[in-house]
Amino acid sequence: MPDIIPDSTITCPECGHKKTETMPTDACQWFYECENCGVLLKPKPGDCCVFCSYGSVPCPPIQLERAGKSGDTSCPDSCCG
Repeated sequence: MPDIIPDSTITCPECGHKKTETMPTDACQWFYECENCGVLLKPKPGDCCVFCSYGSVPCPPIQLERAGKSGDTSCPDSCCG
């Protein structure tokens, strides 16, 4: 199994604030509140989570998918399929 990058830096599209967060490995994160301006981020259309939309690194399930691997770490079929 390839190495998964566990952290991603989310950049708020409203105020530009950046914060590095540890991503969940067993689920998609659909919402994220910017601690600077308070805006609630949601995934862009076609993305499964806020890390794929606003992060420096995509979520672990997408990292695995891009590496051609599958495993216990996956988003529900409804969000990534």
